[in-house]
Amino acid sequence: MSKPTESELEILSLLWEMKQASVRQIHERLAETKDTGYTTTLKTMQNMHAKQMVSRNETQRTHIYSPATNQKDTQKSLLRNLVSTAFGGSAQKLVLQALGEENPSKEEVEEIRAFLDQLENKKS
Repeated sequence: MSKPTESELEILSLLWEMKQASVRQIHERLAETKDTGYTTTLKTMQNMHAKQMVSRNETQRTHIYSPATNQKDTQKSLLRNLVSTAFGGSAQKLVLQALGEENPSKEEVEEIRAFLDQLENKKS
């Protein structure tokens, strides 16, 4: 799958949440947070189908779209690309930047610590 644009990623996120949806349903959800035309949503979803990012059920008058890739695989791919291009391949730089920009809650810090402990235990 090719790397999704920001608009395509927004639509994929909605489809992962909703499992499947018509263009109208996606458009209505997008319209809650941004000003976008129905035909723009339609064209974007048609392009996503052509790029094999989504599948389309055409058995009824209203076409129903579903994500063609799972969220975890897409996130992994996007993260690898981000680490490679923006952080010179350094996961450490990414993590330090992310933690430096945000103020993680106590619970988030505990989860991060637990995850790091797991990683260390795997290496031992």
